Parts: sequence; structure tokens; C-alpha cells
Amino acid sequence: MHWYLDVLKKYATFTGRARREEFWMFALANLIVSVLLMVIDGVLGTFGILGIVYSLGLFLPGLAVSVRRLHDTGRSGWWILIAFVPLVGAIVLLVFLVSDSAPHPNAYGPNPKIVPHNPQAWSTY
Repeated sequence: MHWYLDVLKKYATFTGRARREEFWMFALANLIVSVLLMVIDGVLGTFGILGIVYSLGLFLPGLAVSVRRLHDTGRSGWWILIAFVPLVGAIVLLVFLVSDSAPHPNAYGPNPKIVPHNPQAWSTY
């Protein structure tokens, strides 16, 4: 649950890096909430209004965590646009998103696997 809330706290933060775990746990929580909202929409007969509002509210955090995930693999956030290439674009983006982190600090920051979660402790590295 904290992965989901951490992404929401960084609502529009497009700098830095996001580990695979952060990205995929957010995606899983998003999927679960979306399915629940679809069921609620179906029971209430609201024609998907709840799901649409939820999707619009989480568009920016989802985009930001995706860009940070690409940064973690050493790629620019602009690579997210490859998803618009028919047939292969989404597959290439998926491969980028499941790739392991760059093991060393890169242009987007230190490796989040090595750096402790306490930002004050960063000064020791």
C-alpha cells in the first residue's frame, strides 16, 4: 500500500528514478481499484463515471512514475511515446518497464536499490 501512496505523494515529479517494485505495485493497486470501481459502476448504473474520474485523477501520477521508471533503466522519459507506434511500440515499452535498473548512478540520480529511503542518509553516499 505504501508504494501506491508514495507515487501519489510524488504526484507530478518527473525527475529521479523509480524501482520496478514501485512501478508494478502501483500498477497492481491501480488495476485492483479500477476493477472495484467497474463493479461499483455496474451495480449503481453510473455508466463508468467513477472509473473515468479515477482514471483522470491518476493520469498524471501514472505518467510520472512511468517516466521515473524509464529513468531508472537509463532512458529518457520521452521513450514513453514509443507506445504510440502501432504493434511493436507497446511491446518495446513493456520490455523497458520490466528491465532491471541501471546498477550505477546515472544522469537521473543514484540507484534507488542502493540508496536508503531516508533522504537525509544520502549525504553518506
